[in-house]
Amino acid sequence: MPLHFTEGQRVTVPTGVSLFPKELPTPPRSWVERVYNITYWEKANKGGHFAAMENPKLFAEHLNHFFHSLSI
Repeated sequence: MPLHFTEGQRVTVPTGVSLFPKELPTPPRSWVERVYNITYWEKANKGGHFAAMENPKLFAEHLNHFFHSLSI
């Protein structure tokens, strides 16, 4: 069952998104930002649904960049 949000409802926790080209289609960032507090959005040049196994170095770099973006 997909997530459903009511008018004005938001997820305020900082959210990071890594887009991998062989993954299922993802809505545009503008749609995702309506509900989520996007603080990191990055497109990868390769990988898919199992990105952590397919390209672990790139996956780790994205995680690292996201968490560093939260540092004050």
